[in-house]
Amino acid sequence: MKHPQEGQRLELECMPYNRDTGIYWIHLDKDWNLHFIVSSTPVPRNTFQGNKRTSPQFEARWTGNSYRLAVKNFTTQDEGIYFCTSNINQVLHFSSGQPAFFPVATTAAPTTSAATTPSSQATKKDIWHSRDPAEHITHTAITRSSQDTTKDNSQQGPHAGTSHNNIPSFYCKMVMWVNLVCACLLLLTAITITITHCQRPSSP
Repeated sequence: MKHPQEGQRLELECMPYNRDTGIYWIHLDKDWNLHFIVSSTPVPRNTFQGNKRTSPQFEARWTGNSYRLAVKNFTTQDEGIYFCTSNINQVLHFSSGQPAFFPVATTAAPTTSAATTPSSQATKKDIWHSRDPAEHITHTAITRSSQDTTKDNSQQGPHAGTSHNNIPSFYCKMVMWVNLVCACLLLLTAITITITHCQRPSSP
């Protein structure tokens, strides 16, 4: 692909299958329209559009075995793809297309993100160093205290908190024994009263 500048001269080359056959240059513009430019007969003679021998826009000439086309002043209307064709044994052969367009304008890649990356890193660093040391120490102390408490609880084993769980059981046993003792006392009192009543002498 060729990238001529505005107003620049552009030269294209066509290698013919046989110089004794007719050669034609055709232009396919950006709107996909075909335009005849020039033809050359076996007798070296150029015929441009309108059956003219010359053209204010194009030049055509033989150089050795190649047939060259020159665009004198390249403009927007000349952008497109250029083909040369040859008629051999009543068969029309097309060459590979030769694109010719203005260079595409490129813009520089933005560097904002790259420039701000060190700044953002520095900001994060400053924020970290600007933290209150007391706050950092307090947070560390709380963390260590929490870890120590967890460690102590884990070292107490599965019997930790057993004394608290045994208190209700102790009260239940105490109440049961008190009730048993009271029952025994009542039974003993009843037996004593019965014996005393039986030993009392009967009246005459």
